[in-house]
Amino acid sequence: MQKAHEIEYELVGDDMQVAVITLDPNETVIAEAGSMNWMEEDITFEAKIGDGSDPDKSFWGKVWDAGKRVFTGESLFITHFTNAGNKRRQVSFAAPYPGKIIPIDLKDEPSGNILCQKDAFLCAAYGTKLDIAFTKKLGTGFFGGEGFILEKISGDGLLFIHAGGTIIKKESNNETLRIDTGCLVAFSPHLDYNIERAGNLKSMFFGGEGLFLATLKGTGTVYLQSLPLSRLADRIVKHAPKIGGSRKGEGSILGSLGGLIDGDR
Repeated sequence: MQKAHEIEYELVGDDMQVAVITLDPNETVIAEAGSMNWMEEDITFEAKIGDGSDPDKSFWGKVWDAGKRVFTGESLFITHFTNAGNKRRQVSFAAPYPGKIIPIDLKDEPSGNILCQKDAFLCAAYGTKLDIAFTKKLGTGFFGGEGFILEKISGDGLLFIHAGGTIIKKESNNETLRIDTGCLVAFSPHLDYNIERAGNLKSMFFGGEGLFLATLKGTGTVYLQSLPLSRLADRIVKHAPKIGGSRKGEGSILGSLGGLIDGDR
């Protein structure tokens, strides 16, 4: 695998962060399609099939690697941003919903890779490999909230993932963590990932914490988010009819926005 480019970065903002990446001449950063916020002159970009971590791989090999990402709900294409000038230039990337951007130096990871929930990847230094990993147990796939497939990201450079709300980084020292399935963002691959019932039947159905919890056992790093996008979306949908009033299209977000506009007239 190709050695990752050594990029520099700055995180700007608080609840809607932007990662500003500084590229030396001929350096490249790869990013999820549609995540670019702004870029300076001399920065060129191209949508490619594959992450470029193995440039000698055949065309169909690259198609196969890129196609696997479709199972996680990601785009078939990765956008490559390159500094084609002779001066240092900047390009920035923004998360698609309120939250934080987490910078991870993969060379500091004991195994050189990390497992993430789908939609977590934002951008990374060129040379970073994007792949998928299957959960080991059938119950984890059915009840884990994110399906059987996780994103496996490996390399020796900088990686940026994003998550909703506040980010909590926990170091597990041969311990067991029980986590709401939607709040798990990323974790070390050697942790044992499983799903268990959320208490007895009464607690499962009336406790408000969902039917199942994710469990992580062992020693490693875990990243958690306080506000999963699914939880935010559920609240918006639940309260949208109350905002919209009794106008046509009540219950839809468009109807709700229309109600707000009429109220301002």
